[in-house]
Amino acid sequence: MDNEYHYTGIDVKVKMIYDGKDNDIISQYVAFTKVYDEQIKLYGRTREAVTNTINICKDRDVLKEYLLSREKEVVDMMMTLFDEEQVMRAYVESEKKEATVISAIEIYQEMGLPISETIKKVAGKYKLEENDAEAWVRKYWKREGDNQ
Repeated sequence: MDNEYHYTGIDVKVKMIYDGKDNDIISQYVAFTKVYDEQIKLYGRTREAVTNTINICKDRDVLKEYLLSREKEVVDMMMTLFDEEQVMRAYVESEKKEATVISAIEIYQEMGLPISETIKKVAGKYKLEENDAEAWVRKYWKREGDNQ
């Protein structure tokens, strides 16, 4: 027996909010994010960008009451978001580096280089201390007992 699916048609009207014409909370938030984006372009993801955003918005009467009563909380929250983004970027970069180093170790091994030469090459290519390079090579070297 075939499954039958029935769908009911729905007419939907969507109002897109681009600017704060009505000055409601949503349009104020949109205005806040626009100011924030401008400040990020000027100052990067810094405390200065956050505090400038808050000051500009207070001057323009955008979320003014909220920002006056919770300014420190907003700054802390936005800085935490920056920190989380920074941690994620560092993690991704670390993962990329690890994958690249592992790939290089495998290539040097396939070329028939001994472990000692691979350690030197990895240390030089990736600007690692020789003991760190040795730890990587020994961890990812595939043949047991080949400790030349």
